[in-house]
Amino acid sequence: MTEQQTKSGTEAWFTLSGDVNSDMVHRVFESVSAMTEAGVERAHILIQSNGGYVSDGLCMYNFLSRAPIEFVMYNGGAVASIAVILFLSGTRRYASETARFMVHKSHATASPGARPDALNIIVEGLRADDARTESILRKHIELSPEQWAIHQYSDLHLTSRDAKAARMIDDVADFAPPRGVHIRNI
Repeated sequence: MTEQQTKSGTEAWFTLSGDVNSDMVHRVFESVSAMTEAGVERAHILIQSNGGYVSDGLCMYNFLSRAPIEFVMYNGGAVASIAVILFLSGTRRYASETARFMVHKSHATASPGARPDALNIIVEGLRADDARTESILRKHIELSPEQWAIHQYSDLHLTSRDAKAARMIDDVADFAPPRGVHIRNI
């Protein structure tokens, strides 16, 4: 933390990029622990991720949305797949004019020659993941019936303006830390 942050003890600025996986979960846990120890009350986080594992994204969503810190999330480029769920953990959310979001249903690849019972297990897992993520999407955003229909069978791409109309973001705005503030990568 910089001297300015230590004095106020209220705000800090971070970046978080890469695949949503167990490594990212660990980094987020460690960083939030350090934030709470440093007295951070509001954390601004720029996210750049094309997604990853559903369970890891859900874990971070649940953890961050209930942590004793206000998280302000930013999309400066791309937030896609399960990273959208992570992004939605923010109490306030923003995206740059040129940022994009992408949401889709879960998918998996079966092993060649997989038996029907193995395929059934994969399908049931995908349905469970879809139910979990869709409940969070519906809690936070308001898509049009046409957008929900696209989401049902394909990738749904949203510009920052689309995301604002869907209440995914509060406004179109850039991640803009104050001059001299230390920016940490999670």
